[in-house]
Amino acid sequence: MDKIDRKILNLMQRDASRTNADMANEVGLSPSSCLRRVQRLHKSGVIDKIVAILNPAKAGRGIKALVTVQLKLHGEQHMRRFLSIASAEEAVTQAYAVTGESDVVLMLRLRDMEEFEHLCDRLFRDETNVARFFTMMVIRTAKEETAIRL
Repeated sequence: MDKIDRKILNLMQRDASRTNADMANEVGLSPSSCLRRVQRLHKSGVIDKIVAILNPAKAGRGIKALVTVQLKLHGEQHMRRFLSIASAEEAVTQAYAVTGESDVVLMLRLRDMEEFEHLCDRLFRDETNVARFFTMMVIRTAKEETAIRL
């Protein structure tokens, strides 16, 4: 990856809806050269996917919560099973197996507290292998960035 690739990636991270011609002009390439670079970055896996980032509140999911989870039983099969169950929930936007006191960290985007209550019943009770969970409701977001610094 060279300096021009990094410029293209930075432009795309800020606004992927820009036209190829606009990006090419910005980085000093012909549109065909720019397109070939973008295609190569896709093919190599540097660009994982291109998505629209929604405003959660306007999309009806204005409540954000972080949940740390401690499992009763440990080991790869138990971790995979819980992550599979959690990942199937539409309110779970991110799910991570982590080190430290917790085994899993979940990021939730919720419509309301009733949705959270039902999710708790499904994810954190009986057969889901959860020993305990701790929920932190986000009251203010200081930084939420999707771009990766290059």
